[in-house]
Amino acid sequence: MDIAKKAALVTGASRGLGEALALGLGARGVRVVLTGRSRTSLQPIVERIRAGGGEAHALESDIADKHAIYPLVGAATALVGDIDLLLHNASELGPTPLRLLLDTECEDLERVLAVNLLGPFRLSKALAGSMALRRTGTIVHVSSDASVNAYERWGAYAVSKAALDHLARLWAAELDGHGVRSFSVDPGEMATRMHAAALPDADPSTLARPSDVAAKILNMIESRQIENGSRIEAGSWEIAS
Repeated sequence: MDIAKKAALVTGASRGLGEALALGLGARGVRVVLTGRSRTSLQPIVERIRAGGGEAHALESDIADKHAIYPLVGAATALVGDIDLLLHNASELGPTPLRLLLDTECEDLERVLAVNLLGPFRLSKALAGSMALRRTGTIVHVSSDASVNAYERWGAYAVSKAALDHLARLWAAELDGHGVRSFSVDPGEMATRMHAAALPDADPSTLARPSDVAAKILNMIESRQIENGSRIEAGSWEIAS
């Protein structure tokens, strides 16, 4: 899939992997809409993309708010046209230090699920119909190794990412044959603010750079190797020669 001149919406684009994805898309000629909870944080990234000759726009929105989804979609499509690429990158870790499930408040679990699962579901629901009618589109779900491993104290986040993986598979099953591809990616451990909040003693030099992981994910989107409904580990994935 040649993504040049396509339109993309990236959630959680103000830092870390989301920022790197937005910058990478802009460099590849994609019209990018960046969304996050702070327009002030998004705007410098938009300016970097524009300075490189790309097209980018910032929209402040909280995907955990169900009432924000359709206004976000309407504003994004007004700016760049029909969305071809939807990247669900926004993530909520929950309270830190990370807590045992017995110490996790129901409200904290609700917030994690609202950002990591319900937001992606609502946003895909708002956009996938148009993709299917146009018979083109890719939906990428940024997952975690916590979705398949039972790490102590990662309960709320892990549950949400396990459900997100299956959501990606369900979209793939239901949209199969309609030109829409859905898959999830485990980016691995990265040197991000979220990782530092979860594991403050980790050595950043041992962690992957978000820019390197973003480049792999964009190669996945462009590759014909990725099967609909796949779950891919970025650390071990390479383009076949």
